[in-house]
Amino acid sequence: MDSVRYKIRECQNQEKIESFLHQARIGYLGLVDGNLPYVVPLNYVWTKGKLYFHGAGDGRRNQVMSENPEVCFTVCEEYGTIADPVPAKTDTAYMSVMIFGQAEPITDLDEATHVLQEMINKYVPGYYNRPLPKQHVEKYRSAVFGGPVQVYRVIPNHITAKESPIEAEKMYRVGMNVNREI
Repeated sequence: MDSVRYKIRECQNQEKIESFLHQARIGYLGLVDGNLPYVVPLNYVWTKGKLYFHGAGDGRRNQVMSENPEVCFTVCEEYGTIADPVPAKTDTAYMSVMIFGQAEPITDLDEATHVLQEMINKYVPGYYNRPLPKQHVEKYRSAVFGGPVQVYRVIPNHITAKESPIEAEKMYRVGMNVNREI
């Protein structure tokens, strides 16, 4: 597996990577559909060193994963533009993580319940006044929206991370220009 080419941007701080994966809200699931790329934006959770997502139990995404379970899941957040009087040195502050592995459908009810509870905790914290019951998850996996919902797991084979940290004094603001700040 290739490593990050631009070494100055490589992030190897595991705590920072873990924290980023816990807090970021959208990731992009990259698949290979025959000879064509296919990328799907998804909500996800990162828990216990694994990536999880869920969705309808049928459709193109699931068909592609059943034929080729190799995936690349990318999470990226942009924090703004780093301004510089030299145009070629203007840059973007960001963090990105790429997770490579195989997508596996989860059949274990306990694991699926844990994952869906983690999704609730991440996306609507405090909204529900009690934990998600297993019976609800079983029903959810079997007949919601006219078809079953499937939870998937990706155990990483390889992870890369890059970042360009925020430089507070250089961050572009509307009205800022090379000669003066408004």
